[in-house]
Amino acid sequence: MTFRHGKDAVFSLDDSGGTLRDVKIYLNQVSGLPGARALSEVTAFTDQGTKSIPGLANVTFSIAGHFDATATTGIFTVLNSLRTATATATFEYGPEGSTATRVKISGECWCTELTVDASVSDRVPIAATFQVDGVPTVGTY
Repeated sequence: MTFRHGKDAVFSLDDSGGTLRDVKIYLNQVSGLPGARALSEVTAFTDQGTKSIPGLANVTFSIAGHFDATATTGIFTVLNSLRTATATATFEYGPEGSTATRVKISGECWCTELTVDASVSDRVPIAATFQVDGVPTVGTY
């Protein structure tokens, strides 16, 4: 068994110009991928337990990290442009890094929420939530 540490995770996201940007230096959390699939219940009389059939994928995921508003490359600039975008953005996520043969989860997504909070006693965090358009692809680098 080979275990991996989360510190090696990578995450890239399209900016408003369609350039895939490596934003891992701003992030400290990615959650929700590869995601869930809905089940439709088909239980009938005389069944002894619940029965289901697979339905549609409805995948959402979130990222969180450290605020940076640097023009074109800062995480706030990239995410804020996607918040009002009229086209999907490409994402790539490597939970164990991007070395050849390691897992890569990718797809198209919409930014559905962007939050920037502040506290007098701490850093400025940033978080975003995404809706996957279709189904994420699970492959390798």
